[in-house]
Amino acid sequence: MSWEIIVVLVILVAALTSFMLEKLPVDVTAFGIFGLLLVVSMVGQSDKWPDSAQLASVFANPAPLTIAAMFIISLALEKCGAIEILAQKLGRLTSLPYAVFVAVLAIGVGGASAFVNNTPIVVVFMPVVISLARKMNTPASKLLIPLSYVSIFGGMCTLMGTSTNILMSGIIKSFNMPALGMFELAAVGLPLMVLGTAYLAFFGKKVLPERETLTAILSEEERKEYITEAYVKKGSELDGKSFADSGLKRARGVRLLEVIRDGVALSGDLRQCVLHSGDRLVLSCRPNAIAQARESAGIDFAMERGLDLEPIAAHEGAIVEGVIGPMSTIVGKTIREINFRQRYRMVIIAVHRRGRNLREKLETLPLEFGDTLLMMGTDKAIENLHNTDDIILLDRPQIPAQNMRRRMPLVLGVIAGMIGMVTFAGVPIFSMAIIAVAILFVTGTVKPKDAYSSIEWRILVLIYSMLGLGLALETSGATELASRQLLHLAELFPASSRPLFMLAVIYLVTSILTELLSNNATVVLMAPIALGISQMLGIDPRPMIIATCVAASASFATPIGYQTNTYVYGVGGYRFGDFVKVGIPLNVLYFIGSMVIIPLFWHF
Repeated sequence: MSWEIIVVLVILVAALTSFMLEKLPVDVTAFGIFGLLLVVSMVGQSDKWPDSAQLASVFANPAPLTIAAMFIISLALEKCGAIEILAQKLGRLTSLPYAVFVAVLAIGVGGASAFVNNTPIVVVFMPVVISLARKMNTPASKLLIPLSYVSIFGGMCTLMGTSTNILMSGIIKSFNMPALGMFELAAVGLPLMVLGTAYLAFFGKKVLPERETLTAILSEEERKEYITEAYVKKGSELDGKSFADSGLKRARGVRLLEVIRDGVALSGDLRQCVLHSGDRLVLSCRPNAIAQARESAGIDFAMERGLDLEPIAAHEGAIVEGVIGPMSTIVGKTIREINFRQRYRMVIIAVHRRGRNLREKLETLPLEFGDTLLMMGTDKAIENLHNTDDIILLDRPQIPAQNMRRRMPLVLGVIAGMIGMVTFAGVPIFSMAIIAVAILFVTGTVKPKDAYSSIEWRILVLIYSMLGLGLALETSGATELASRQLLHLAELFPASSRPLFMLAVIYLVTSILTELLSNNATVVLMAPIALGISQMLGIDPRPMIIATCVAASASFATPIGYQTNTYVYGVGGYRFGDFVKVGIPLNVLYFIGSMVIIPLFWHF
């Protein structure tokens, strides 16, 4: 084994370990991988190691740019209200039995996911499904995993349905193979979608857990919090003291939301803010705490003073749930660092993360993608959250995009034109995706600023770095070595059955990796191995490529393998084992179905 193979395998193992441990953000690990590849190319120059120019050539791969364009097209479809209309239609079907409702959900969500990125589909449908679950008197946990799964079902049916298929198409083109057709994968994707939907419809209600949402952890007393306003009296003993040192802080169930001085809301850590006479304090109080707060020396309540200062009458604070969105700017920051109360005029009551409800030391807790927040605030503050992409509200459907409805025919026409040109005229999807984005920009349908914000840059960084690692694996001979080792297993079987055996091995290895890593990283690693094994067996590599695409997308057994699973993980109050219990039978079903269907349509 050469030093090049040893080095690249060490980098690969380090990368996989970092991805699984999640101690570093995915994009940080990705940059580290690419940096190490460049360092090795400069220190140990070799014909079996790509130089800096070769590594830079991965940026010429059109697949990542195509994926970026698809994010923008998905944004346009979401903003014009098309997905929202579909969600509203679904909302009229609450009288259907569970099995029928799941089937309809699969048709609607799966059909949309075939042509739009899965993430915005699930983001739009989550509040709707939660609302429908209440009307159906069904726990939301019985519907949110199916929502994620059916979006995956639909996404793997077309070339543009998932970034995995687009990336694979770009990789095989670099090996001088024909690109994937727009509906080529439908031959295996649609039958598998029917099987998967049938499994969820008939067994989902039995195997899916009944989990509590964040709201359910509140006691009856905690559910009834009130927003009210008080003033620091002149000559009060509070004058010159911080809120943390005041009697108000010691009154259980009282939270300080805002301090207004001379008409200006103060920033910073409000608990350490020194109070002055005349300061207006916006407080959140439980019912029994209002009486305690009234007894605190040095304050008057607004409604008791009779002053014409636009007082806030005491009213019940609304409690809502929200999830940290994919384009959130607060990921990695603590609640204290972003001054959450001042920024959003909301109080965080609890955080749900990976099956656990967190209620202690929230101020110092770094927020993560997919965290579900239980928040309380005024109706106006909640309404303002609809205007940010940082937190996606779950307790109520999103505000209709009425101002974009008139652009819906244009958006749908652009997408239909793109599909038609790729399918019938053979135009590369990269070209049509860029043209589609150009039309959306020129017509003002999508603003460039919004478009750039919609792109999940971390995914693109990951893809480019993994393409570089894949190049190093190929150049060093590590891919050939792995292919030969796998072929040794095939020699235990008759020659006629070896292609089917290796198809099963490729599928299973890809399936295991995609549950632990991202689907895009898995495709980049497995595509060269699938091609290498096909070449050694002397067979058409197409079946192996199709199997890799399906296995990389069919991530059902863990909440970390696919982004939509991560979303519903926290929202539904699931535990890690819930995905294992529900997802493994589905993984087995997809494996068996793929082994039967793929050889029928793509011959060895």
